[in-house]
Amino acid sequence: MALNKWINLNQRVVIVTGGSSGIGAHIVSDLLENNAQVIVADIQLPDAASHATGVDYRLCNIIDRTSFKKFVDDIYRQHQRINGLVNNARVNRARSLVDYYSETPQYQLSDDDFDFIMRVNQKRPFIFTQEVARVMIRQKQGAVVNIFSEAGIEGSKRRSCYSATKAAVHSFTLSWAKELGAFGIRVVGVAPGINEPTPMWDAKHREALAYTRGMKATNIDEDYSQKIPLGRQGKLDEITNLVTWLLFNKSSYITGTTINITGGGKSRG
Repeated sequence: MALNKWINLNQRVVIVTGGSSGIGAHIVSDLLENNAQVIVADIQLPDAASHATGVDYRLCNIIDRTSFKKFVDDIYRQHQRINGLVNNARVNRARSLVDYYSETPQYQLSDDDFDFIMRVNQKRPFIFTQEVARVMIRQKQGAVVNIFSEAGIEGSKRRSCYSATKAAVHSFTLSWAKELGAFGIRVVGVAPGINEPTPMWDAKHREALAYTRGMKATNIDEDYSQKIPLGRQGKLDEITNLVTWLLFNKSSYITGTTINITGGGKSRG
């Protein structure tokens, strides 16, 4: 006799922004495995070999309201509902407030860096959630999961602008939960700490972060046994398992809070 899976999302329609790579791709895979209908909104799509079977991938300018509104309208026309939104898409640039080494000024936080990081990490989830909430309010049901970073709670050296945007999303989470709860909509934050590398953690980012920390890129990897009580970095699947559960009805009384998933440790730097 087959046993029912503990989590069965029962064909709930879930939008994942930035779901083509990194943590987003893992979230998409786990939602699909647990019987969700998953739609990915991203500025670029994975190559054909990386497409997850059964996922609806759609190109969308994720920092343009008109583009995203059209995306939401199309999804609603097709499915007549939107049950979940995972705000995952984000960017990061390792920048010092001041280039105190006076050697590589491009790694000092500039107006362009500030505007770019704020636009993607802070304004984007505002636009996404506002447009999807219009649908969820009519339904009197829905769940929004905001993926940000433990750095938004603890702060992080040489990533002040990035951390500030994550703190804003944490505050959005608390405030939106209060506003939308009357309509049966839950809003929850997920704040990962030090985890497996993603495409965001590429050679260019490592070089910038190493410079701002006054070390060589080859020496930037941390001693997890000293910094994290569980003695290791997190796995992406451990994050995705939490996200899937938060979109499931067994978490129906969880809203207006952020769940740290850090192994008991602190953010980088």
